[in-house]
Amino acid sequence: MSYLDFVIEYLPKLAGGAYITALQLVCASALAIVVSLVFGLMRLSRLGVTRGIATVYIEFFRGTSLLVQLYWIYYVLPLMGIKLGAFESGFIAIGLNFGAYGAEIVRGSIEAVPKGQWEAAVALNMSPGQRMRRIIIPQTFPILLPPASNLMVELLKATALVALITVVDLMFVAKQINATTWLSAQTFGTALIVYYAMARFVLTPFLRWLEVLAARKVGKA
Repeated sequence: MSYLDFVIEYLPKLAGGAYITALQLVCASALAIVVSLVFGLMRLSRLGVTRGIATVYIEFFRGTSLLVQLYWIYYVLPLMGIKLGAFESGFIAIGLNFGAYGAEIVRGSIEAVPKGQWEAAVALNMSPGQRMRRIIIPQTFPILLPPASNLMVELLKATALVALITVVDLMFVAKQINATTWLSAQTFGTALIVYYAMARFVLTPFLRWLEVLAARKVGKA
């Protein structure tokens, strides 16, 4: 079978798997963003208990394997009465894991805002919430987005792990095709191209657009 014949016959199936991969990316990213903001702000809290909870969460999810976390959520939680579908288990595990990394990016970005901005907000008699919402947070985006963009690309690649808990994503479909055709080079080569196209021509341009937009909002572009 020529490669062109292979593409004609199997690309629709791979496209269906890529759609599930895209859904995993969107859901996991949304969860990771929420987790990053919540625990990143908790790390900056003046309350020791709040900082401690955030630190334990971040260190646990950064210090243990994403694959083990994925298996634990899908296979172990049902033993405790919490049963989640494969799709939900996949994006929850990835979102919680990458949210831990994102929390440190949020913390570092907030701390990178010049001290004068904090002092100016205090001089304007703003409450802590107003200072964060109106002055500090808007200025963190140009600092935060470049490392966050790299994290999102890594998140896309990490979605391939959900195939191990039977989510019918791009990698799961590729493994099925390879098992029936034994055309490993064509199968995984095409999957490689699809992952690259998703990252290079969809995700990366969108993230770069956000970076430019954020820079314009604060007058840096």
